[in-house]
Amino acid sequence: MRAAVFAEPGPAASVLKITDRALPRVGAGEVRVRIVLSAVNPTDTGTRAGRGVPDGVSPPRVPNQDGAGVVDAVGEGVTGLEAGDRVWVWDAGYGRADGTAQEFVVLPRAQVVRMNDDVPFEVGAALGIPALTAHRCLTVAADGPARLAPGALSGRTVLVAGGAGAVGNAAIQLAKWAGATVLTTVSSAEKGRLATAAGADAVINYREEDVADRVRALSATGPHVVVEVSTENLDLDLDVVAPGGNIALYVPGTVTVPSFRAMLKNVSLDFVLTYTTTPQEKADAVAAVAEAVGTGAFRVGAEAGLPIVRFPLDRIAEAHEAVENHAVGKVVIEVTAP
Repeated sequence: MRAAVFAEPGPAASVLKITDRALPRVGAGEVRVRIVLSAVNPTDTGTRAGRGVPDGVSPPRVPNQDGAGVVDAVGEGVTGLEAGDRVWVWDAGYGRADGTAQEFVVLPRAQVVRMNDDVPFEVGAALGIPALTAHRCLTVAADGPARLAPGALSGRTVLVAGGAGAVGNAAIQLAKWAGATVLTTVSSAEKGRLATAAGADAVINYREEDVADRVRALSATGPHVVVEVSTENLDLDLDVVAPGGNIALYVPGTVTVPSFRAMLKNVSLDFVLTYTTTPQEKADAVAAVAEAVGTGAFRVGAEAGLPIVRFPLDRIAEAHEAVENHAVGKVVIEVTAP
């Protein structure tokens, strides 16, 4: 089978090579998936470059955590899946050397999630890290639901920073599915159109508008949950967040918190990394995301605010570079034919 491999960390064009590998064997409790689409996330490019999340695994490695495909074989003891099922996978390359940028990958049963036959592979590939991160950001508050479902966020306002990004898009769609009022910030009119397509109730262009003034005009209480993509926005977040609200931050950086301002509102600040959430938190996120997908509440494509940017496996280096250059939309690699 064909696989993309990097033998050492470095620039994509220098270290990513297409190689032939043996078909992986399936053990008890495992599932072999033929990957149709492999997704590229910033964390994938970071791992390839040598600055990713430490997981104790050294190169050579096959990159990419997320993907969608078809069950090829199941191991002893596996239930609920059979050959031919359409599936999405998560955290494929965390703590192991084999990610989704290869024709076949073997994973534990829990990391392979069945999709309805009418769910496009593009949707499945876009889940994983972005959707699971978004779910945790929306549920991490002490008074929040452990698992999203219709009505779980009714009566709450959510502010999503960066609504045109993959996590931002997922947060908008999941929050709306759960009944929240969703405000979001973007940096351009084009990204504003994408955030609107995702379902945001109000879009704020932070390059042209005063975000704090606009949020106050839109919400009497302020947002109860802030899904934050930049450590530089904490002053703004504390200014607009509702008393007792929560700010969920899912990107690295140095954080300086004006603690008295946070204390005055009894605000909580949580840091989110989907890789290291507890098994129960991950199970809740996977189940909720799967339910949202199954009911048609999670979509992709420009009409859903997340354009799909495609590359063949032979051009995986270009796909990684596109993510590093902040391509708008979801970058996916076409690994095998649907």
